[in-house]
Amino acid sequence: MQSLRQTVCVDCAVQTPVGYRCTECVRGQQEVFETASNLQVGVAAVIAGVGAAIAIGILSFLGFFGLILAPVAGGGIAGLVRVSMRGGRSRNLPMAAAVGAGPGVLAYGLIRLPPFGLFVIFGSGGFDLGLLLRVGSSLLWPLAYGALMIGTLFYRLRGVRI
Repeated sequence: MQSLRQTVCVDCAVQTPVGYRCTECVRGQQEVFETASNLQVGVAAVIAGVGAAIAIGILSFLGFFGLILAPVAGGGIAGLVRVSMRGGRSRNLPMAAAVGAGPGVLAYGLIRLPPFGLFVIFGSGGFDLGLLLRVGSSLLWPLAYGALMIGTLFYRLRGVRI
């Protein structure tokens, strides 16, 4: 690390929120920032996935109003992820949590899909495309909840307050 009295050449200068700094100083600070292990980040991703599956299940009973509460659920899951990190920080945490929450959302859709498919095929006395489209559109609500929830989860963990 350079002392405060040493000059920095134009090629080595990196602009930071506090001014220009040398690349060695910036690299040293970035190494101090990464305090979480890969295991902690993996556990955070699993917690995000389980939390997303549970939240989608609850939000699906609310219909349209679930769209309003989906970002709140995403913020709550982000809080759980931060608690699970126990003070550890990682640059990869927001993306790991978002990628972990994706399968949770899709798992709810896969659990819900087979009963609808059986009803469409056998319940109406044959294959009915109109009924299939109505049932398929009911699966779009959980995907909309998931998109709002995962977006909020990502940005909350990234540090952007919304």
